[in-house]
Amino acid sequence: MSVARLPNSARIRELQDRVLRMQGSGVSRALPVVAPLEPLLVPRTGGAYAVDSPSLAMMLMAAPSQAGEWVAVVGAADFGLAAAAGFGVDLTRTIAVPEPGERWPDVVAGLAEIVSVIMVRPPRVTEHQAARLRTRLRQRDAMLISWGDWPRSEARLGIESSAWDGLGRGHGRITGRRTVVTVRRAGRPVSRIELRLPGPDLRIDTVPEDADARIAEAV
Repeated sequence: MSVARLPNSARIRELQDRVLRMQGSGVSRALPVVAPLEPLLVPRTGGAYAVDSPSLAMMLMAAPSQAGEWVAVVGAADFGLAAAAGFGVDLTRTIAVPEPGERWPDVVAGLAEIVSVIMVRPPRVTEHQAARLRTRLRQRDAMLISWGDWPRSEARLGIESSAWDGLGRGHGRITGRRTVVTVRRAGRPVSRIELRLPGPDLRIDTVPEDADARIAEAV
């Protein structure tokens, strides 16, 4: 929606937000998230979120990308862009920097100027690096997803268990994947949700209660 078509109050707020982002004044806003995850987590710009699986990174990237946000992938040469497209990530608005080397924090900081969501697979990250980048994210209205641990992250998402649909006894065609996803946040109980990641129709959705719930250990 363009600013000109917004109601007066919303138009003023949008213009204020744009000025603050240009000035680097620390705007934070909620980003879209796939519907099944909404009760557990609403990611916001200025925050960092850790995941233990590229599938979870793709899941967090998908909704903002579909809403028109630019996204970036840093330091993950084995990140499957074709798979990300299957999750709904728009590759025409995706920037990939597969091998940034030891200067990956500078690459992330630079990308925060132009994209809203940055997925990074850091070789290691110190408290100092995390704090510096957190400030940058807040100033530039961007969100970070770390494929791997991240100090003081807003939430940690993990795949607790996983099973493939469509396979019989050593034969068959894979039609989807069922997972139990955990969401951990400081000071709160662990939340769990059973998701098709993705389902037979390539959509991310909850597993019906009457579905076969046999879930094998995560690979």
